[in-house]
Amino acid sequence: MNWCDLHTILRLPTGIFYAQGVKTNVLFFVRSEEEAPAEDAPKAVWIYDMRSGAPPYGKTNPLKPSDFDDFVRAFGDDPYGRATRKDKGETGHFRRFTREEVAARADNLDITWLKDTSADAEDGLETPEEIASAIEGHLAAALEEVRALVEELGAEATEPAIEEAAE
Repeated sequence: MNWCDLHTILRLPTGIFYAQGVKTNVLFFVRSEEEAPAEDAPKAVWIYDMRSGAPPYGKTNPLKPSDFDDFVRAFGDDPYGRATRKDKGETGHFRRFTREEVAARADNLDITWLKDTSADAEDGLETPEEIASAIEGHLAAALEEVRALVEELGAEATEPAIEEAAE
């Protein structure tokens, strides 16, 4: 975050670009030519959660431009993220997190605060292709999490090691 002003993260509903269960985030940032001194680093990041409470999207219910209307209003009219914004609090979809709050999470930006009360996204799947795609998405996400864990533990994430761990 010292090389860019990461001002906004948009958490998109799962499965809209690849497969059901795959999480997608859009990062809005302005890149610097050089690393900023700590005192000039971004002070906060705004996160818009479009994932929690979202209806199941897919072939029968595609994501539409109008689904972004609330985000566009919350983002504001400055493309650099400097418009006046309002933190919607614990029950709102748009929140501000300070650099200290992010650092306390080991710089993990996968921040959630809303409890997802929507129906399970898989409830809307109808065709065998949609169901298979959802399963593939869940397996790909699980494999990525296992790879990250293996790397965090200091071992190299190799296919055989992951396959052995799965058995």
